This record gives sequence, structure tokens and C-alpha cells, in this order.
Amino acid sequence: QVQLVESGGGLVKAGDSLRLSCAASGRTANRIAMGWFRQVPGKEQEFVAAISWSGGSTRYSDSTKGRFFISRDNAKNTVYLQMNSLKPEDTAVYYCAADYRSTTPAMAIAYAYWGQGTQVTVSS
Repeated sequence: QVQLVESGGGLVKAGDSLRLSCAASGRTANRIAMGWFRQVPGKEQEFVAAISWSGGSTRYSDSTKGRFFISRDNAKNTVYLQMNSLKPEDTAVYYCAADYRSTTPAMAIAYAYWGQGTQVTVSS
């Protein structure tokens, strides 16, 4: 089992930056891939970014590529999402996800473990 706790959300203005963190605990000694998803009420969950256990492989959605950057510190069991040049359409609840795999899937169904989410609101 893996427990995930997100932090770092908040209210910012368009063009600002924000960094989300996701701390993992539990059976984190095994190799786990981690990802970020977001969801707006009434809409489907959207893939944001994913990173392999080693950090050597990353994947981004087209809407966030070049603005968002995912990284991880395995010594701290933490994954980060650096969000730059934020836009109002980035407003959502952001969820951290994890699974024991070597790939970096973009589909939510591939992840077995989820955090509770953190709200990001970008004002225009």
C-alpha cells in the first residue's frame, strides 16, 4: 500500500507559478511510477504529467508541456509539479497518483493509489 498526500495548492493570478508536492509513504521501497492528474467539476479527469521511478522518463499532456515540469526526490519519497505561466484554464483539483510499474502511463486507470487532491485556482 502507498499513501499519498498532496500540498502546495492555492489561489494565484494568471502568469504566476506554483509548485505542488506529493509525499508518499508506505511501501515506497518498490519502484513506483507517479503521476499528476486534474479534474474540474462536471468534467473528466485529465492527465497532466507522469514520471518514472528513476526520474529518467517523463510524460506530459499537450496542454501542459513546456509550462509544467514534474520531478521527484526519492530520498524524500516526494514528487513535485512545478507549474509556470499558469492560465485560468489550469484551475482544477490536482491529484497525485502512484503505481508499481516501470512505465509512465497517462491513463488514470493505470494508477492504483491516489491522494486526496489539492485545489489550484488561477484568476484572470
